[in-house]
Amino acid sequence: MAEIKPEGWLLDTAENREALRTPGGLLRAKEEDRILEARALVCDSEHNLIVDLDCMKGIIPRQEGALGLEEGTTRDIAVISRVNKAVCFKILDIKRQPDGRQQAVLSRRAAQQQAQADYISRLTPGDVIDVRVTHLEPFGAFVDIGCGIPSLIPIDLISISRISHPRDRFHVGQDIKAVVKSFEENRRVCLSHKELLGTWEENAARFSPGETVAGIVRSQENYGVFVELSPNLAGLAEPREDVHAGQSASVFIKNLIPEKMKVKLIIVDAFDAAYKPEPPDYFISSGHIDRWQYSPSVCTRVIETVFNDSGSDAQA
Repeated sequence: MAEIKPEGWLLDTAENREALRTPGGLLRAKEEDRILEARALVCDSEHNLIVDLDCMKGIIPRQEGALGLEEGTTRDIAVISRVNKAVCFKILDIKRQPDGRQQAVLSRRAAQQQAQADYISRLTPGDVIDVRVTHLEPFGAFVDIGCGIPSLIPIDLISISRISHPRDRFHVGQDIKAVVKSFEENRRVCLSHKELLGTWEENAARFSPGETVAGIVRSQENYGVFVELSPNLAGLAEPREDVHAGQSASVFIKNLIPEKMKVKLIIVDAFDAAYKPEPPDYFISSGHIDRWQYSPSVCTRVIETVFNDSGSDAQA
């Protein structure tokens, strides 16, 4: 069984390109019940997708465009938004048109059904998986977990350091990792991301008192300014009226206090700069997590995630 990945991962593989090259290659893929990928060219007025298969055109009828379309639980935007992008599919048939040309009848829904049965249904809370960012909203990042099946990473689960919008971390089309947090009643996968970015101690080990380092101003409070040193580590500097959230900063590290999970900072300078977000630097990038504790063992306050069916966070 082929490994299930987000839509677009197969597009430029040698095996996929070879299957699309000739009608015989498409027929072999049909006989082998393989998932292929190609670029969608047009979504017609009836919401059928026309797909470029190199050796011929293919059509994904509207009802075959995605799981839930026929039942009304998925909106047509799931099909419309695939134009000029990779789509996955299985080959249902190859038919000859009245003008003599061949056309393949395809099903994206069948590929998604296989992804559900052979991959997503076997996931358990704590599994680390590959996902691709599909779009960003103020409340979270939508991602493709396999064959175009969507899931959401809520904004508060993207990192320990709070951000104003998911675009502070990700961009559309980016391949990232995520961890399965829990499942909704309909088996929709709920995801998290912060557990992969390291504990307080792992992040603090990268810094030393006396250093001046780069940071990002995340919030201005009446008691101080929070500056992010890494996605899972932020420190507090004394209040300053001339800084605001989103600015880049250079900060002097006064102290690192694991017993209180505190980083004391002095802002040397803060300025506006259009730096792109750095790609995530993962401490965990594969496998399975049963329990993740962010807080140091010497800290009386415990911040942890226990991966079970409830996907609970624990703080004490």
